[in-house]
Amino acid sequence: MKNCKLRNIFLYTLLSLLFIACDDTVTYSEMKEKEIETIKNFIKEQGINVISYQEFIANDTVTNVERNEYVEIDGVYMQIVNNPKNESDARRIKDGETRNMYVVYSEKNIQSGDMLSYNTYYPDPDEMRVSNNSGSYSAAFVSGVMLNLYSSSYVPTGWLVPFSYLWFTRHSSQHARVNLIVPHTKGTSNATTYVYPCFYEIRIYPENLYDYEEESISESEN
Repeated sequence: MKNCKLRNIFLYTLLSLLFIACDDTVTYSEMKEKEIETIKNFIKEQGINVISYQEFIANDTVTNVERNEYVEIDGVYMQIVNNPKNESDARRIKDGETRNMYVVYSEKNIQSGDMLSYNTYYPDPDEMRVSNNSGSYSAAFVSGVMLNLYSSSYVPTGWLVPFSYLWFTRHSSQHARVNLIVPHTKGTSNATTYVYPCFYEIRIYPENLYDYEEESISESEN
């Protein structure tokens, strides 16, 4: 009887160890830790210099591309590659205004190294409607790769961070351009579900060029 009990205890212990060994479940906390480490390594490998938000504001919202500067804002790392605020027709999206904007982009999963999507070689850019409500921006995809790929008009909130600082122009050589490191909490639905960060290269310009031109003319007349 004693040997039988010992044998049962041994079998239960063995089964428990096998169960633990086979349990490959990763917790959300562990996935977040991995994401943080992935972003940290990416910043180091790419030679990125992260400046503070205070420095960014003091520098007239400029990130020095030659020094590969990025600023961290609400978990998103942003590099403004080109901000055409000195162009004659440059405009912001004003408070209470909604604009149709064109977007040319590439999307890379930093964790896996895979290029997830892009429209850089497509004849048509992605289109989204962007609204400014007292400095808080919201947006929805109208057409394009992102809309079709993710079957949703949802625009990652990380994409909206630059709109507080960018100007937009109709001059193709001076379109607004940014690079973004976006954590899963501000990324696509897939990134949020599977917890991975993405790197985006984005070029943005207004769809309705005539409105911008007419505003320029009316303001110069006044």
